[in-house]
Amino acid sequence: MQLHDLSPAPGSRKDRKRIGRGHGSGHGGRSGKGNKGQLSRAGGGKGPGFEGGQNPLAMRMPKLPGFKNRWRQEYEIVNVGRLDGLFAAGDVVDAASLKDKGVVHSVVAPIKVLGDGELTKALTVRVDKVSGPALVKIEAAGGKVELT
Repeated sequence: MQLHDLSPAPGSRKDRKRIGRGHGSGHGGRSGKGNKGQLSRAGGGKGPGFEGGQNPLAMRMPKLPGFKNRWRQEYEIVNVGRLDGLFAAGDVVDAASLKDKGVVHSVVAPIKVLGDGELTKALTVRVDKVSGPALVKIEAAGGKVELT
């Protein structure tokens, strides 16, 4: 067997369809597009996203999604009930001690103490912000708050 004897298996290769090349080709005349109308024209048809004349979904969506305050301050949140379970009486609660106990993720981010839960120990709390109910509970337990 030589290279010139090789040929593809019968039926494995097919000539491409040559549209608009005469009636003898089987695809002449109207080139398989039927008679007249929008779909027979070059570039004819409705584009993707066309919804039958209804306002398309892409146009119904709002152009700008809301408002973002560029000066928003994100606080790490800690509740007084959590402090009661983690610290002993007389301890100082600050960013470093909260990070050591795994309560907050970052020492740099500002911390705010909220008033959910009960506090039974006197603690010195040194954080960036304290809510009104949390302040009342900390001082009622004999502790004090120092805002940094």
